[in-house]
Amino acid sequence: MTPRLKELFIKEIQPSLKEKFGLKNIYMTPNLTKVVINMGLGLDGNDNKIVKSCEQDLASIGGQKPVVTKFKKSISNFKTRKGTNAGLKVTLRKNKMYEFIDRLVNIALPRIKDFRGLSSDGFDKFGNYTFGIKEHIIFPEVNFDKVDKIRGLDITIVISSKSKDHSFELLKKLNFPFKNKGAN
Repeated sequence: MTPRLKELFIKEIQPSLKEKFGLKNIYMTPNLTKVVINMGLGLDGNDNKIVKSCEQDLASIGGQKPVVTKFKKSISNFKTRKGTNAGLKVTLRKNKMYEFIDRLVNIALPRIKDFRGLSSDGFDKFGNYTFGIKEHIIFPEVNFDKVDKIRGLDITIVISSKSKDHSFELLKKLNFPFKNKGAN
């Protein structure tokens, strides 16, 4: 079954973006490529029990098993050793990506306490958007009673587009709650 957001994207959002930017072809419109969810563990990466619980939380958020990332270098100031666990990451594509974005925008982000919107400064030069969430418990899939420590998430949305403006318009059409430029 096709996700609700994917159908909306194909039927309404893509044609409206094509018309707005004056593109010749529908395939020239900005398009979602993948979503990467990253959870850094820091010093807790050495404890297998904590890694397993975080792995279960991230698997329930993303819908697939996360990969354990390792440190590439030893840095004494950060107390890291090469090859030890640094964090967890999940890469979502196709239908799982659309389902995750739908849940993120409509359920998770409105649950953040004192939420005033996402910053529009998170775009890189390629048009990809990255933002952080301080509490992973905003997702309804995570059982609040079983969480040992509240952790943060970094979410990167990779978009194939020509510019930041095209990516920004795509995310606005997907109902991402951005801050108004004039507001504090």
